[in-house]
Amino acid sequence: MTVVKMPIALTCTFLWIGFVCAISFMEAWLKFRAPGITVPLGLGIGRLVFNALNKVELVFALVIIINIFWNTTEILKWQNLAFAIPLTLLFIQTFWLLPALDARAELHIQGQIVPPSNLHFYYVGLELVKVASLTIFGITLFKNTTI
Repeated sequence: MTVVKMPIALTCTFLWIGFVCAISFMEAWLKFRAPGITVPLGLGIGRLVFNALNKVELVFALVIIINIFWNTTEILKWQNLAFAIPLTLLFIQTFWLLPALDARAELHIQGQIVPPSNLHFYYVGLELVKVASLTIFGITLFKNTTI
């Protein structure tokens, strides 16, 4: 039988994966293919959507952290340490990468010439690692037991 020790953390983990996959891997590039969407308009929409996604991710992270502390006496279990990877990546995105991308988008929206950058590749790379590590963390929340 499979038992879920922390169902709230499990739910938040897989919802988080769904949000990231839907927005970062689908919406982000599809919006620019919609009729009538200019690059500045698409960037403006992207700024709003990714700002909202970041806030949702922070809420999911907080709920998972609270759930871990509430339900375990062994905080330093490898399962919980696996959550440190997406949490660290989220902080990197929140405090460095998203503000840098937002500033570039604002310059582009204002019509200024923006030099080439690899920031988007970094963002996509971090998203891939975040989804993989969240998936591993989510799977570890299931525990096989025999009754």
